[in-house]
Amino acid sequence: MENLFRLVDQEQDFFQPKWTLVNGPIIVGAGPSGLAAAACLKEQGVPFVVVERADCIASLWQKRTYDRLKLHLPKQFCQLPKLPFPEDYPEYPTKRQFIEYLESYAKHFDINPKFNECVQSARYDETSGFWRVKTVVSTGSNKTEFEYICRWLIVATGENAESVMPDIEGLSEFGGEVIHACDYKSGEKFKGQKVLVVGCGNSGMEVSLDLCNHNASPSMVVRSSVHVLPREIFGKSTFELAVLMMKWLPLWLVDKLMLILAWLVLGNTEKYGLKRPSTGPLELKNTKGKTPVLDIGALEKIRSGDINVVPGIKRFSRGQVELVNGEKLEIDSVVLATGYRSNVPSWLEEGEFFGKNGYPKAPFPQGWKGKAGLYAAGFTRRGLSGASSDAMRIAHDIGTVWKEENKQLKKRTIARHRRCISLSQF
Repeated sequence: MENLFRLVDQEQDFFQPKWTLVNGPIIVGAGPSGLAAAACLKEQGVPFVVVERADCIASLWQKRTYDRLKLHLPKQFCQLPKLPFPEDYPEYPTKRQFIEYLESYAKHFDINPKFNECVQSARYDETSGFWRVKTVVSTGSNKTEFEYICRWLIVATGENAESVMPDIEGLSEFGGEVIHACDYKSGEKFKGQKVLVVGCGNSGMEVSLDLCNHNASPSMVVRSSVHVLPREIFGKSTFELAVLMMKWLPLWLVDKLMLILAWLVLGNTEKYGLKRPSTGPLELKNTKGKTPVLDIGALEKIRSGDINVVPGIKRFSRGQVELVNGEKLEIDSVVLATGYRSNVPSWLEEGEFFGKNGYPKAPFPQGWKGKAGLYAAGFTRRGLSGASSDAMRIAHDIGTVWKEENKQLKKRTIARHRRCISLSQF
């Protein structure tokens, strides 16, 4: 408490309503990770404040995903702590169903984020022992600076906070429409067009498939190697099968078995221009964060020639693209399925726990807790199940301290009360 008074003494505008002391942690981000952390803290009885730069929860899902998107993994691996998906949901919920689940989740736990509030900086004040989180609140055309002071800071902005826009020679001279996959909604507007899809991850594959289904002609750029696995193997979820085998077998062996099973179901994908990495799919996911593609129909379109697989790009020019093999393609539009990145380095003034890439430096499962009350939720490279695991650990850690301190405070309060009674008797 003395540190808090020392901090207050430093403030020039103490009596102006530009800052507030948070009696608990600040959670930055109201996506699935932030909601999970908030719900788990609620269960521990710990108060919190959630700040979110967008005007809604889960803005990535609500505003930056295509219409046909479904969860790639079975729902039991994607539900957040303390509240499962409704039983009538399909095994792979749709985008709209997942958003409805998150909205009901926030309502169930009475989570009310402060929307349109973008964190500009967050730093730890060693003198006071508190975090100072500066934000800008947007209300229409008005912007107001604000500051929160708190003991704990939970970073829940996720692995996909900012879209990655590659710098490709001549792209500005192309002349046709160029969008990132985060702005792609449906292939309907591209009907009859020749579309270059840059990227061959899950987004690139699904965008290409969706374009085919809307009578467009996609060419998909496959610059490097990629693991393509069936979403299901003999009626069983591939991910669920891998999780089951990991309980009994070493990772390297599970990787080998998965590749054998994938070959049995999909055949040799390399003859279609989809060369596999030398590292197994699970090991690659754990070490590099590169998710294998779970095929839901794109491979069939590649086999039939409806999706044209092409090598890397050399340069763009007016209405066409030149590939690294010298081939030139006439194209109408470009969709950049080039992924996302963390934005943590742009606002968190800390260099020990988080690396320059915006991820915790410590590998899973140690990457959820830093020093001085700093936590990370949703940076495990293990999807929603990893975010849920982080949230439960964080809440338990903070809750243990919170309950112990409240217990001590209650004891001191009772002791003081008793002394007052004894004095009044004389």
